[in-house]
Order: sequence, then structure tokens, then C-alpha cells
Amino acid sequence: MRLFLALRPSPDLRRQLGELADTVHARYGGRRMPDATLHATLAFLGEVPNERCHELVRFTREWRIPPATWRLNRFGYFRGPKILWVGSHDTPSPLQQLHNDLWQHLEQLGFAPPNSGNFVPHVTLLRKVAEPEWTSLPDIDFEWHYNQLTLIRSVATKHGQDYQRLAQSVNGWMESPGRGNG
Repeated sequence: MRLFLALRPSPDLRRQLGELADTVHARYGGRRMPDATLHATLAFLGEVPNERCHELVRFTREWRIPPATWRLNRFGYFRGPKILWVGSHDTPSPLQQLHNDLWQHLEQLGFAPPNSGNFVPHVTLLRKVAEPEWTSLPDIDFEWHYNQLTLIRSVATKHGQDYQRLAQSVNGWMESPGRGNG
């Protein structure tokens, strides 16, 4: 199964990011990410055998994230996959440390960190979109208060990816558990 570990926004921040996605989608088109799928990936694990999944569920439930804040104050664009995203001008130290600590523990469990180098925390808003005119994008400034890690399974469907929450750390806001796009 295809797995990743992520931060998920609170319902209020998810709504705000969804409204922003609506705004930029109306201007630039592309494929808008559904609100329920908005997240910031901390560790993409790729295909993981089913027997390792139980280990990751236990790991996620035991993980504790110190509360911190991440300011989303800029747009970015990945040219290859044509992704418009929101993130920050600089990665805050607590978020970078969380990423580093997470991968240190995942390596002890036998997972290999990405070869890509720099960690660019972001929330994907649109896929398959042409690079925007930067001056026409709205000014943004959102605060993301986070303290919870989520293990997510990504399942390909004919309508895109379906994200299924498999486990969450106990910190932070809680939603009713379940399947679907959340």
C-alpha cells in the first residue's frame, strides 16, 4: 500500500485553504485538490508491504509532536508536475526539526529518506496547471497551529487519489475516524 505521514490542517484552516484553492482555480484552472485531501507531507514512504503497515500505525500513534506554528505566506510552483502550492518563505525551525526527527526514526525502522535533498513543506492546491502570473495571485497569510501526525494511505481511483487515515498521534484536534477523502 502507498503510504505517507503528514500534517493535516484543522477544519477551520482547511476551509480557508479551500476558499483560496477556489480563487486560484477560477483564475488558472487545473485540477483543484478537494478540501478533505489538503495536507502537508512530512514523509512520503511509497509502497509499503501490508505487514509493515501495523508497525507504522503503532509508530504514528506513539509519536508526539511539540505544538508549533507554521506561517503560510507564499505561493510556489513545481514545474515538472505543474503543481501550484502554498508554503512559507522560510521553513520554520520547529517544522524542519520535526521533519528531520521523523526521518531519523523512520530510518531506524528501515525506511530510506528521499534523495531529493531540500525539504519544501507545502500544501498542494492545484495540479496540472500552467505556471501563474505571480503578480496576479492574492496575498496570503495563514497560521497553521499543528501538533498531530497522521499516517495516510493513498489509493488511486478514476477520480484521482483517495486518502484514507490509518492512524493519528493523540495530540491536537480530532475528527471522527474513518475512510474517505479525509
